[in-house]
Amino acid sequence: MILTKKSIMNKLYFVSGVMFIFALLVVYKLIIIQFVQGAEYRVLAKQRTIRDVKIPANRGNVYSVGGSLLATSVPKYDIRIDLIAPSTENYNNHISALSDSLAIFYGTSSSEYRHQLNLARQNKNRYFLLARNLGYSQYLQFRNFPLLNLGAFKGGLIVEQSTKRDYPMGAIAQRLIGYERFDDFGNITRVGIDGAFGEKYLRGVDGQRRKQKIGKGQWKPIDDFNQLEPQDGYDVYTTIDVNIQDIAHHALLEQLENFKADHGTVVVMETKTGDIKAISNLGRNSEGLYYERLNYAVGESHEPGSTFKLMALAVALEDKVIDTTSMFDTGKGVLSFYGKKVRDSKNGGYGNISIAKAFEVSSNTGIVKAIHSAYKDQPEKFVDGLYRMNLQNSLGLPLTGEGRSIIPDPRTNNGRWSGIALEWMAYGYGVSFTPLQTLTFYNAIANDGVMVRPKFLREIKEIDTSIKTFQTEIINPKICSKETVLKLQQLLKNVVRKEHGTGHKLYSEKFSMAGKTGTCQKNYSDKDQLNYISSFCGYFPSNNPKYSCIVVIHEPDKSVGYYGADVSGPVFKKIAQKIYTDSPMVDQVEDINKKSEIVESDYNKYYEVTKNFKTVMPDLLGMSAMDAISILENLDLKVQVCGSGRVSKQSVKNGQKIISQSLIILELS
Repeated sequence: MILTKKSIMNKLYFVSGVMFIFALLVVYKLIIIQFVQGAEYRVLAKQRTIRDVKIPANRGNVYSVGGSLLATSVPKYDIRIDLIAPSTENYNNHISALSDSLAIFYGTSSSEYRHQLNLARQNKNRYFLLARNLGYSQYLQFRNFPLLNLGAFKGGLIVEQSTKRDYPMGAIAQRLIGYERFDDFGNITRVGIDGAFGEKYLRGVDGQRRKQKIGKGQWKPIDDFNQLEPQDGYDVYTTIDVNIQDIAHHALLEQLENFKADHGTVVVMETKTGDIKAISNLGRNSEGLYYERLNYAVGESHEPGSTFKLMALAVALEDKVIDTTSMFDTGKGVLSFYGKKVRDSKNGGYGNISIAKAFEVSSNTGIVKAIHSAYKDQPEKFVDGLYRMNLQNSLGLPLTGEGRSIIPDPRTNNGRWSGIALEWMAYGYGVSFTPLQTLTFYNAIANDGVMVRPKFLREIKEIDTSIKTFQTEIINPKICSKETVLKLQQLLKNVVRKEHGTGHKLYSEKFSMAGKTGTCQKNYSDKDQLNYISSFCGYFPSNNPKYSCIVVIHEPDKSVGYYGADVSGPVFKKIAQKIYTDSPMVDQVEDINKKSEIVESDYNKYYEVTKNFKTVMPDLLGMSAMDAISILENLDLKVQVCGSGRVSKQSVKNGQKIISQSLIILELS
């Protein structure tokens, strides 16, 4: 093909045209980017290089009722250095001293740190890590190191702060104190007080700090100050008494270990206020060690066994279908309903006994026979009696995960009611409550029929300023009549006081208690899995109760023991005994102005002696050693005492002249 001049020119025109059009397109695009989309791209670039980073607010502290710290946020610091920021002069003047300071802090070689820092500066490292997870005092120490003490711009100091939740009491009450945790997907896990009141009181308001990207996914603060200061959370003051908590925790732990049980719980509540003074939840791990695994007291609903008999009798006594003197024949200790048997723990039964004694010895057949005879034709009336005492309702606790109470009702078609439901309910089967729900009822009996809501918080504070106080809440001002309450109180006393009572092993002449034992079969549908739940619930002192308490222990070693009086009862007694001895039960003291005849006599004798004798030996016979020594020392005499008690003999007879600094020997007896 022969290329003519014309064809060549045409091709050149075409290429030039294409290039011109391309150039126009480039110019057009640049104009669009610069003037139309410029603001958008500038914002995007800034977002990719500069961002606001959250500064977490310090979470509020959690305190006991006495002001002991239960949970706190501890600041932790990471220290880095921007090795490009310092000038050559500043760097050269301080690098050796900085290396020496780091070597002393870590106990390593100064030359090694100098080599690492020089290499990092050569590599233009702007985010070199010097220390991680420092405490506040260590952080202050680092800030005063050479070069770093020049600040962010001249010294390249980079400080990153985080907070860590710390629990000074360790594992004690760990589930009650709780936590609030966020995973990588933003999901929140809330446990205990810390979780329940985190959002409203403890969290605070996070601050912000502006950071700039410096490469390799690393960011450094632009300014040496916070753009927005965080607001720390409020402090929460709980009802927990650390002394009672310590007592309850170790009493439960000891018994769990002794009986090799799976898990257990203890709750101690102040009778009048509903304040939870102690709550311990311990479960066994695969290594046989016990720790706060779950909040069993709040979340684990289970059949209560014989502790429910108090509730059953409360309904029957209130309805006046029985009295404590009503007699029932327990026969040979076995009853049968639709082929299912109710048995007493005592072979052969208890014969013909009053309902009071049936309760005291925890006769299943006696209680079942009483409830069956009274309500067999109208079981809904018995259920309504339980409803009147608020046993069907949750406690409305602020903590998450409260277990549901279960009460079969013949009017509800949910599969729970059967031909034996009434009889099984009478002695604590087929119904279900959490330990705290059971305790709340027993506490109402101790509180003369007033049911109060368990309370975990007393006050919210910002430093010393009160933000909110929590008052006692009444669930039911009168769960039953005063007459019924008095009868139930006497029954609970007799369980411990009378020799035939199932709780008599716990009886002490030194302090009084009232309560009920409970022994409930667990997994009874499978004989191979059959186990027991042992419990004791009551209050102390038996007159004018100060505290109520429940102890529940699951799956004790059957070869060691499983009855409530043997397993849970001793924990209750130990707690009551130690509270009696370690914590004053009475807040008032006797009148200190009350006069003592002995004291008055000694004082008058002392006064007369000091008034009449200045240069002669006084008569000290019969005086207390303290008064005799005071008299002699005031007379400028030396004193030597032998024995103890009152003065029976003095080396210088009364009436004799005395010389200053003479030695007087007193014999005491």
